[in-house]
Amino acid sequence: MTDPHLPGVIGERRQLINLGYRLLGSLAEEDLVQETYARWYALSERQRREVAAPGAWLTTVASRICSARLAPGGNVMWANGFRSR
Repeated sequence: MTDPHLPGVIGERRQLINLGYRLLGSLAEEDLVQETYARWYALSERQRREVAAPGAWLTTVASRICSARLAPGGNVMWANGFRSR
């Protein structure tokens, strides 16, 4: 079964890349987008259908991933991999 939210989810890619660049200040935004999408598709079909605004969900998750990476003891992703803080 195809994800009915697929066009909207894929359409958020540019926004997620921009968010990652603004918050992380590095070129790690593509990894952020991949991790965000991985979390979306880790949800069951039923859970994804229950999300009223997929774009808002993706933005929230991406923001939380960025916050976790920037937190003391978190990992900051650089273009060449992870660097522990």
